[in-house]
Amino acid sequence: MDEKVFDDPRITAVGLLVEAYAGLSARFAAQYEEHGVSAVEFEVLMRLTRSPGNQLRMTDLAAQTSLSTSGVTRVVDRMERDGLLRRRACPSDRRSSYAVVTPAGLKRLDETLPGHLRIIEQWFTGQLEPETLTVMLDGLRRVRDAVHPGATAGSTDRAPTDEPTSAC
Repeated sequence: MDEKVFDDPRITAVGLLVEAYAGLSARFAAQYEEHGVSAVEFEVLMRLTRSPGNQLRMTDLAAQTSLSTSGVTRVVDRMERDGLLRRRACPSDRRSSYAVVTPAGLKRLDETLPGHLRIIEQWFTGQLEPETLTVMLDGLRRVRDAVHPGATAGSTDRAPTDEPTSAC
């Protein structure tokens, strides 16, 4: 085997990405625990609050996360029991439902987010010049869109209503 392959910048790039993610994830995990949410629950709350009407179809939520549809169902069940989310049936298609953030979910996110942003600033964005961050965000979006094309499913749609004419 060619020894130069181990110095390939592609391997270095992926290795650095994995190492950075692991380091940030460890810092986030401790902070989430302080607020009684798991990393998955935080991700679900963030994805829902960043979506029109603070809600997503369950299938879109699964597409946006690394969870299967059954995994999303289990997480939403747990978060619903904890009062952080509620389900809302689609008025035009009873087979489809939405996960909707409750006021308690918004409160939990509001309590968790300041510490989360401090960690991001201290250990990620604060390490980069603004121009470098802009280029990095562009590159990460390209990679994300290539490897996870469903990552924004439902997030740009108009907020659904309870009217029967709503498409679900």
